[in-house]
Amino acid sequence: MPESNQFRVFITSNLPGDAGAITSFRLDTEKGILEPSGRYTDIENPFFICLSPNRRFLYSVQVRGDFESDSGTVAAFSIDPESCQLRKLNERPANGTTTCYIDVDPTGKTVVYANYSSGSVGSFPILKNGYLGEMKTFVQNHGASLIVPDRQDGPHAHCAAISPDGKHVYACDLGTDQIFGFALNSETATLAPLEQSYVRTIGGGGPRHFAYHPNGAFVYANNELANSINVYSRKAKEGILNEIQIISTLPNNFNSPSYTADIKISPNGKFLYCSNRLHDSIAAYEINLDGRLKLIEVYSSRGNFAQNLAITPDGRTLLCANMHVEDAGGEGSNVSLFRIDTENGELTPLGDPYDLMKPSCIMIA
Repeated sequence: MPESNQFRVFITSNLPGDAGAITSFRLDTEKGILEPSGRYTDIENPFFICLSPNRRFLYSVQVRGDFESDSGTVAAFSIDPESCQLRKLNERPANGTTTCYIDVDPTGKTVVYANYSSGSVGSFPILKNGYLGEMKTFVQNHGASLIVPDRQDGPHAHCAAISPDGKHVYACDLGTDQIFGFALNSETATLAPLEQSYVRTIGGGGPRHFAYHPNGAFVYANNELANSINVYSRKAKEGILNEIQIISTLPNNFNSPSYTADIKISPNGKFLYCSNRLHDSIAAYEINLDGRLKLIEVYSSRGNFAQNLAITPDGRTLLCANMHVEDAGGEGSNVSLFRIDTENGELTPLGDPYDLMKPSCIMIA
């Protein structure tokens, strides 16, 4: 059992060929140090990963070839408990392009995923030995918002996030400005539309990622194109969402291009963090009792193109993957660490950023 300040971390490098990788680390939150412990390279363009509830298996999306246009797959791996080395079990076709997101349900029986460019979501059963079974559900989205023509020319599913109780899945579609809701049956690994099958976000907003408050009463979706966050109340039984707030992720005086990427909520449910790409920052918010957000401050991400965020289970440390898409190995392509003040949510830089080629997703075991 690791000490309270020691964690295992897995981070993807979203690159083709041998440069594509999932690197395992030992994280010391007291010293602010990431120490690599293994690197798996038989994978191309891994973008998002997730861990089984028992932490024995890791699941990843990948695209061999061109990330934007070639067909993706979903792959299963076992994790060596001592070395953290990955061993591939199997993979299944995702039936779409730019396979970008994956999540696993609380029972460890189902994974769901999203294909961005082709605009679809699907589900696979997880067998007892961690392998992926045959696809059980595939949903092809349709339509286009066209408010931002070069980004909303068709459906673009960007996430498929499973609720903490394992009963629902919400899939953000950037291309249609919609969030689709599904009921999840983990025993059969199937998805079925909820009675409220979708909600519309702000026109031209481009919903990207989705986060659940620990109490289940509120959910949050960041708008990639509008640099904002939609706040919804949620009826947990029916899965009905009602919008209660929209709030910006950028300072009032910033007028240059920027795009939100990821949102994460602290385990105590008091704070929310959202990454801003191009502005290279992390917006921190206090979550009020009514679910609404109050801005604390917008912090430098300590790197370029702030992509993915992760928070340690004790709620004391935040990690940010700065993806630096222009030059994968250049300055600012790193993973930065921050100390979270658990009383007020403020961030303080912790240690030195760890240089890593095009980090895209961080998972903490």
